[in-house]
Amino acid sequence: MSEAPSGTIRPVAGIDIGTNSIHLLIAGVDPELRSFSVLLTEKSTTRLGDRDPQSGDLTPEAIERAFTTLRHCRELAASHGVALADVVTAATSAVREAPNGREFLQSIQEQLGLDVDLVSGPEEARLIYLGVLSGMAFGDQPHVIVDIGGGSTELVLADASDARALTSTRIGAVRLQRDFVREEPIPPKRVAFLRAFIQGALEPAVLKVRQRLNPGEKPVLVATSGTAMAVAAMAAQEEPRPPLRMQGYRVSRAKLDQLVTRLLVMTPEERRAVPGLNERRAEIIVPGALILQTAMSMLGADELVISERALREGLIVDWMLRNDLIVDRFSFQSSIRQRTVLHQAQRYGVDLSRSERVAGLALSLYQQSHGVLHQDDGQGRQLLWAAAMLHSCGQHINVGAYHKHTWYLIRHGDLLGYSDSEHLMVAAIARYHRRSLPKKRHESWQLLDGREQRRTVAAMALLLRLAVAVDRRPQPVLAGLTLERQSESCVSITLKPASPELDLSLERWSLRSCAAAVEEAVGLRLEVS
Repeated sequence: MSEAPSGTIRPVAGIDIGTNSIHLLIAGVDPELRSFSVLLTEKSTTRLGDRDPQSGDLTPEAIERAFTTLRHCRELAASHGVALADVVTAATSAVREAPNGREFLQSIQEQLGLDVDLVSGPEEARLIYLGVLSGMAFGDQPHVIVDIGGGSTELVLADASDARALTSTRIGAVRLQRDFVREEPIPPKRVAFLRAFIQGALEPAVLKVRQRLNPGEKPVLVATSGTAMAVAAMAAQEEPRPPLRMQGYRVSRAKLDQLVTRLLVMTPEERRAVPGLNERRAEIIVPGALILQTAMSMLGADELVISERALREGLIVDWMLRNDLIVDRFSFQSSIRQRTVLHQAQRYGVDLSRSERVAGLALSLYQQSHGVLHQDDGQGRQLLWAAAMLHSCGQHINVGAYHKHTWYLIRHGDLLGYSDSEHLMVAAIARYHRRSLPKKRHESWQLLDGREQRRTVAAMALLLRLAVAVDRRPQPVLAGLTLERQSESCVSITLKPASPELDLSLERWSLRSCAAAVEEAVGLRLEVS
């Protein structure tokens, strides 16, 4: 996806806040060609993964390094004409796991104006898949992508249209170096322990990949990110004519075994002198290379192919998907939000026909009540739909308090394509569609980030409450509804029966029970006819 720019180019930036490094990519998006070209890439080693050994917090030193780098990234993006709203930023493993991770992201928003998505492991894997697919033709053959980061390793089984398996395992080059390496060269017994530990950690992910391969399929192994790039650079240095770029470069399993054997007996000083290996990467290359070697062995791959593209390119692709600027091989991914919600609904035994009915009523109310019950600018519409589709998923646990169980299930499920903050908002909208309105002491309310998110959740939850209230029967009885502002202090909702003989007294009674919530939330009296 690197066609020459034409027409009006829109600059967009992607920032990947990783465990070991912060990566910046500035892209020129061509709306006519529906493609992007890479204008600038930057990388800075910030080592957020060097967390406090007692508390697990991000350390003040690591936070300061990250802030310095992020200021630099923001200024670079601005100098290329990128609007702040078009800087897409994601944080991964180190921030995800640190107790003060959310506080760190809040500080970034307040001090730098950058909104950072805290992505889950599976969502991180999906973004990596999008980045790799943007620079590599998969054809008809499945590919296994292995991305070894500082704090996690992602394994993805994918083809040209979709990802079949998205996995994230809590092993990474920085994490293993920090937790298990006490002396170097690493003693043979500790190397044997590390190999066994890595194999045990990767086993569930490798099993998932194997289970989703069709009989007779032999996937191509694609390796991306720092460890893989460093290993490839070392291998390339030994060739008579080293390639100018690593994209598409192939490393055999035998070659990787040779490199790992050499690295294991080197001191840190000797590793820093190796051509193709920079000083900071030299510190963590051994555990990273062991992960790559073990993954390759477990997958039965004879060689791996290098992809220079990964998560930061995936952020640009995802931005384009959200803005309807991608077609062709990414078309299936454009519906990822809808498909992931439907998958969760099926997983929890939701009555889909009824949820779709509630969602339709909720979106109808959304459309008719702008400026009356909500002031949403469009962001809340998709969140409302997702919450409506999943609002009843907790019923199989406890019918009486199902809204609380629904919040928990959505909160801890995987919603691919949604940022962490959007994920929390969907869960909270579903949580507050019945019983009490939000209260400060509620965990579901406390987790929301800032006044705007709370305002959106409160407004969308009110619309969902009204939609659920008029869908009281297993079979549909409504042809639709009309919402009108009657006066400064009154709003009315008129219900339309699906056929003239239907009595809607049950639905009118149920809707009137929402009057107190409407008045408390927006100060309007509700009339039902």
